[in-house]
Amino acid sequence: MAFTLSEIMAARRQQSQAQSHSQRGSRTAVEVDEYSTNPTQAFTFYNINQGRFQPPHVHMVDPMPHDTPKPPGYTRFVCVSDTHSRTDAIQMPYGDVFIHAGDFTELGLPSEVKKFNDWLGTLPYDIKIVIAGNHELTFDQEFMADLIKQDFYYFPSASKLKPENYENVQSLLTNCIYLQDSDVTVRGFRIYGSPWQPWYYGWGFNLPRGQALLDKWNQIPDNTDILVTHCPPLGFLD
Repeated sequence: MAFTLSEIMAARRQQSQAQSHSQRGSRTAVEVDEYSTNPTQAFTFYNINQGRFQPPHVHMVDPMPHDTPKPPGYTRFVCVSDTHSRTDAIQMPYGDVFIHAGDFTELGLPSEVKKFNDWLGTLPYDIKIVIAGNHELTFDQEFMADLIKQDFYYFPSASKLKPENYENVQSLLTNCIYLQDSDVTVRGFRIYGSPWQPWYYGWGFNLPRGQALLDKWNQIPDNTDILVTHCPPLGFLD
């Protein structure tokens, strides 16, 4: 299916008008996109000639080589994800603020979380910020409540955990700031973190496309400087 430039711009104007009429405090309420249930069609619609889709008011920043000298007064962010308990051989570049965008374990087992936290403690960054991903099963309390009832064969080691072993699993992350539908301001930057993603084979923090997922995105404050999620934005590695 192909769309003309005028059709695309008209759709964007309609979306912008809808957002401007839905202001709630520091957040803009976004309506469910008509292509929400068809990601491929959404990608086609929101990309012109399959080029990079750049939403309004989003400033793209190209990553810099890790050994580039940092100008005085700047803040350097080091961003990683999906380390999956395999951090022993990772060589981390210099920086000021470390951000891990989820999947730092295989299943979110307490032993895995402790190992990750110990690794965080060895990193030299002034500030370390972490969110969960779909592999951090124990961080999704509703998921675990259903899992231990079903003894789901797909996650046997996690389903055998007793609630008292994982109810406060977040407290094991003592060497970082953990964000889950929450934000923190560091060095003048407001950083918001959210682990949710469209349903993906029944892992943690999965929600159906549409209103359920949009309710999470509508919690994001408008004045967020850095948004950290475990799923990519439309048009970028999605």
